[in-house]
Parts: sequence; C-alpha cells; structure tokens
Amino acid sequence: QIFNQHNAEALNLEQAFYRMAQTEPNLDHDVSWLLLPSYWAKMVVALISFLCFANSYDGDFVFDDSEAIINNKDLRAETPLGDLWYHDFWGSKLSSNTSHKSYRPLTVLTFRINYLFAGGFYPVGFHVINIILHCTISVLMVDVFSILLGGLQFSNKGRRLNLAPKSSLLAALLFAVHPVHTECVAGIVGRADLLCALFFLLSFLGYCKAFRENKEGHTFSVFWVLVSVILGAIAMLCKEQGITILGLNAVFDALVINKINLLDLIQKLLHKDKSLENAGLLRKGLLFRITLLMSGGASILYIRWRIMGTGPPAFTDVDNPASFADSLFVRVINYNYYYSLNAWLLLCPWWLCFDWSMGCIPLIKSVSDWRIIALAALWFCLIGLICQALCSEDSHKRRILTLGLGFLIIPFLPASNLFFRVGFVIAERVIYLPSIGYCILFTYGFSLLSKQAKKKKILAVAVLGILLINVMRCALRSSQWRSEEQLFRSALSVCPLNAKVHYNVGKNLADKGNQSAAIKYYREAVRLNPKYVHAMNNLGNILKERNELHEAEELLSLAVQIQPDFAAAWMNLGIVQNSLRRFEEAEQSYWTAIKHRKKYPDCYYNLGRLYADLNRHIDALNAWRNATVLKPEHSLAWNNMIILLDNTGNLAQAEAVGREALELIPNDHSLMFSLANVLGKSQKYKESEALFLKAIKANPNAASYHGNLAVLYHRWGNLDLAKKHYEVSLKLDPMAPGTKENYNLLRRKLEQLQKKGG
Repeated sequence: QIFNQHNAEALNLEQAFYRMAQTEPNLDHDVSWLLLPSYWAKMVVALISFLCFANSYDGDFVFDDSEAIINNKDLRAETPLGDLWYHDFWGSKLSSNTSHKSYRPLTVLTFRINYLFAGGFYPVGFHVINIILHCTISVLMVDVFSILLGGLQFSNKGRRLNLAPKSSLLAALLFAVHPVHTECVAGIVGRADLLCALFFLLSFLGYCKAFRENKEGHTFSVFWVLVSVILGAIAMLCKEQGITILGLNAVFDALVINKINLLDLIQKLLHKDKSLENAGLLRKGLLFRITLLMSGGASILYIRWRIMGTGPPAFTDVDNPASFADSLFVRVINYNYYYSLNAWLLLCPWWLCFDWSMGCIPLIKSVSDWRIIALAALWFCLIGLICQALCSEDSHKRRILTLGLGFLIIPFLPASNLFFRVGFVIAERVIYLPSIGYCILFTYGFSLLSKQAKKKKILAVAVLGILLINVMRCALRSSQWRSEEQLFRSALSVCPLNAKVHYNVGKNLADKGNQSAAIKYYREAVRLNPKYVHAMNNLGNILKERNELHEAEELLSLAVQIQPDFAAAWMNLGIVQNSLRRFEEAEQSYWTAIKHRKKYPDCYYNLGRLYADLNRHIDALNAWRNATVLKPEHSLAWNNMIILLDNTGNLAQAEAVGREALELIPNDHSLMFSLANVLGKSQKYKESEALFLKAIKANPNAASYHGNLAVLYHRWGNLDLAKKHYEVSLKLDPMAPGTKENYNLLRRKLEQLQKKGG
C-alpha cells in the first residue's frame, strides 16, 4: 500500500508539472490528428517508413554504387584499414588531383563490413541496412519533433515530456514518407546521408540531455555537451553536412533554453545596450556552451583540413555549369534558381531524377527569362517567414519558425555553392536533412489552418491524402531504383535535355548487347553536349566493333582534341588506326595514352598486338610483360606471350611463361589450352593431355580444345581417342580449320591398319 501510494503521489506531481508546461501555446490544441502513446507512435512511423522503401531490398548496384562500392578497393580485406582515413569516398587518395575530397571514412567502413559479412558484392545486405537506417532515423524524428515543436520540458523525475504528441507524429510521418528521400534509401551510396542524419539527430538529442532539471534548479551537463560535439564529429565523418548540427545546437540553445528574442538582441547589440547581461547570455551559461561548440567544431574542421590538404576538389563545368560562369550575375541568379528548385522538390516531389547535370537545367542568362519568377517566389516566402520569425509578438511562433528555417537552411549550406564549389546542380540526397525544417514548417502551417478551419476533419483527411500519395510515390520511385535500366529510363521524361541520362541509357543497352539502340542514345548525348568525350569514346568503340572505322576515328580524334589527357580515348583511337593499317599513328596514340595513364595494362596489351603485327617480336613480348606486371591476372597478355613464343619456336620459354601464368591464374582454361599445345610439341604428352582435359572440363563446348587434343592423341598413337575428339570437335564446329583434314587423314590411317590386320 505504501508503495502504491508513493507511485500515485509521484504520478500526480508529474501530471501537475505537465499542466504547468501546457501554459505555453500548444500546437496540438487545435490539430485534428491521431493521438497515440509515444511507443505506438514510433511503431507506426517505423512500419510506414519500412513499407515505403521495402521493395528496394533486392535491387541491384546502380549508378554511383559501381564506383563507390564495386570498384572501391577500400572495401576489400587486402586494403589496410588505415588507408580509409587517407582516401576519399570513392577510394582515391585525398592528395590526388582527381579526388573529389568527399571524406567519409566511417561510411566506407560500413560498406566494408557489409562486404565482409556477405562474402562478396551481394547488394541485398547493403540495401537492408539502408532501409533499417531510414526506419531508425524516422523513429528518432518523433522525439526530435516533439522537442522542436513542443519545447524541452522535464518531469520532476528528469524524464522528458512530449508536449506535442500529435504534431510530432505528423511531422515524423511527413519525414518518413517523403519521396525525395528515395535516393538516400534505395541508392546504396545514400548510406552516407543516412549515417550522417543518424548521428546528427543523436548529437541533437544528446545536447538536449544536457538540460535536465534537478533539485538545485536549471543547470546543464558539460559531459552531454561534449558528447554532442563528438557525435557531431562522427556525423561529419559519415558526410560533410554533419558538422552543421553544432550550429543548430547553438541556435536551439539560444531560442529554446535561453528564450532569446533575436530581434531584441540585435537591437541591443546595435545600440550597445548594457542590459545584454540580463538577456540570459551569461546567466544560463549560453556563452560557455557556444564556446564549447565552436571550439569543438573548429578542432574537427582543422583535423579534417590537415588530413585532406588544401587542394580544392576537381570538378568540371558539366558538373556544375553555373559555378564556372564568368558573370557574377549569372552565378548568383542560377544559384538562387537552384535553391528554388530544391524547395519545389520538398513541396512537390513528383519529378525526381538520379542526375540533374549536363543541360538538365539550362542556365539563366538574362532577367527576361521567365524562370526568374521562381526566384521571386522563393525569396518572397523566405522573407515573409523570416519577418514572422523575428518580429512576431508570439514567442511560440517566433521559436518554431526560427527553428524550422534553421533546420531547413543550415544543413543545406555545404551544398549551396556559397563557401566552395560543389560537384552537382541539384542532388536529392542533400535535401535529406533540410527536409526536417520543411516538416516543421508544414506541421506548423497545418496547425494554424486547423485553428482557423471550421471543418478540421476535412483538413486532416487532406493531409492524410498527401501522406498516402507520398507513400505510393516512394514505392514507385523505389522500384525504379532497383535496376539501372528502370532508373535511367525514368529520367528521360524528367530531364530530356540531360546528356548524361541519354549516355547512361545507351551504356546500359550496350552492356546488354543491344548496340543498335545504344548508338541512338549515344548520338543524342553527343548532340545535346558536343563536348561529351565519354559518349564519343563509347560510341567510337561500338562503331569500331561494327567495322565503321572512319566515323569511329573521327569521334575519337575529336574526343582527344577536346580532352587531351583522355587516356582511354587515345588507346581506342590507336586500335582504330591499327585496324586501318596506319601503324605509326597507332603506336603514337598508344604511347600518348600511356603517358597520361602510367599504369594502363590494356594499352600495353594493345601495343603488344601492334608490334606482333609488325613482326617486332621482342617489343611485343616486352609490352605484354608490362601488361602482366601491372595486372597479373591479364589473361590475354599471358596467352599472347605463350602463343608468340610457341610460333617462333621458343618452346622452353613458352613453357616457362605458361607455367608462370597458371600459377597466377590457375583456373583460366585458355591458358591451360595454350600451355597444353606447347607441352604437346615438346612431346610431354601425359602432362599435355591432363591440361587439355582440364581445359575441356572448364569449357566443354570449345571445338578447338577437342581438335587439338585429338591432334595430341594422333601424334601419341592413341588413334581411337583421337578419332573420338575429332568427331566432337567437328560436331561443335563443322568448319573448324584443319580438323576435317586431320580427321580424314586419321580415318585413312585406321582403314589401312584394318586392312593390314585383316
């Protein structure tokens, strides 16, 4: 009984404290929305966020996933873990001139763990982790929005109170189902944004923990402030935007903890008012906490700068054309237009695209361009909100609007081109964190409308309709991110002027063997961007394979003229020139390619083929040896060395090279076949037979393998086995050169033996 009485008294005290906290204006008062206990609210948010993106779990590696994951050596066990701290997100050294300086070692570490646990590049595990992360973040949003919308209040037991349960649930649902988040969740590379957001929110919640009430009055914990700084640093090591949480924590401290009126503070600063001390700056330790945040942030940025170096990222005008414009007016106008488009994606996320560069958004070059209206609309809304945030007499309104604008703008600043050039025009993934601010403003606007509306249920149904539409849009967009073909084709209707979209559709078709359709899209990419050297290179390659050599040469020559250090185009130009029997030009093109890319095994291989055609055997062998040094698993180079040495009568050397190659690539059946031929000529029949049989087991439908094994048996005197393999070879390829003649010789010999035996 005593225990129950104690619990009842404690509950009464908590309820009394809750009623005291409710004396502030409350968003939930006029909101016609579902009221759920905190646990159930989080369960609902988790379930709905899961349903939005669940169909992406078995998607492929798409778009940037290839470079960041499949081709990233930092994921493999043989790469030392320490290298992750000196490489960028794509696995390049930060000191390299070609590095994008995207320093996200913790994100790469999670990819590496995924790779090791899966035992290879299996995308399911990567996708599942992304979905789980988004669900976790959406659940945390319930707590974050309850603080941002309802304020920070604690019970007498030190437990945080949710003063806006309905509003925080609505805002969390808006965040969970926003279609603009699809790129982050369904695209594996979006892991960087998800991890950054996770630690960003944990940093904010950790900072809030520093202000628990205790018996001695309102105080704060330095420990939790420092924990918040550390979590902010971890967020930044996942993605650059993470550092902005320290600034937002300071804004939250000033507005919510110290209840500072920004307009009043600005006026006092301008007039050098001596009453500043009474504004709460010193009394509640705000300056001390801001000093801790600023010191922590400065230390983090300094360490990052020391690791990364001072060199700027390497971007081109096709990545971000506005940033390369000569006119300051053009740059400013277009940057602001990009901001308006980002805002529109938050308001109406219907037209989504994996890439917004390369002509997708033509530059505004004159004030007569009708798109200026979008800028005017953006700034009209922003200025209106800022005026209300600063000048409203309602302190509750000032606080929510300022926090909403803060969470909308501050996390977006690293992507704004204001401090440094970024490598994109618009990137949906960078709106993941700013969408928090959008959800705050939307929910506050809904509460104001609910207050004025007579039929609140109709308004609630309209918002529910928006949520359902967003859920369906997320599911549709997630399905488009499951494969490159669907993803690239979905962009054709959104960005028909984007050369990269046409290039990627063409590349996807070419990879599937549909060269005719690929040519069409490559030509359109070159038409839209006449300087698109990668499209020229790929189109030139296809034309080369179709023996349209003169047009291929024109395209590749233009590509290297536009980008003189484009090594792949130089090599392909050399191949075309070799096919046109212009050997000196081909040799020069190959050496130019090697000059621009020192470690280029494929180019050395093709150079070796050129020298072999010119009967420069020693040069050919040296070129192929260079290819195998740079790439020990280069099967074609090893094979050509064995064949050339075999054809020139250097059987001992050919055998040595063949054995060396098989030690490095033990399961390569073409190498087994080449070495078996050499051993047969050296009369090492038993060993030759074993290699032939092993090669046939690996590739049973190769007519030449059966034909050459038959020749071995023919020489060896095993005529029945020779006959058997000649017949298999002719069945697989009736036109196999030499096989029919050898088979006829064998049959005549067998007939003669039968006559003698008779």
